[in-house]
Amino acid sequence: MKKTIEARTIDGVTEPTHTIEAVCSSCGYDLDEAELNADTCSDCGQPLNLKQHVSILVTTLPPVFGETM
Repeated sequence: MKKTIEARTIDGVTEPTHTIEAVCSSCGYDLDEAELNADTCSDCGQPLNLKQHVSILVTTLPPVFGETM
């Protein structure tokens, strides 16, 4: 299951856009919402133990100060 959360600002703090992907740790099968609720992998039949991958999208960088000689 892949879930993308868009960037938002909460109390002056910006939470960046990020994606969370949940897969079965036994076989690597991409799970959907029904399989998460069933607590069993439909591909390998093992009790569900999740492995999550998180990716963060950086949209802005802070100003960089420097000098050249």
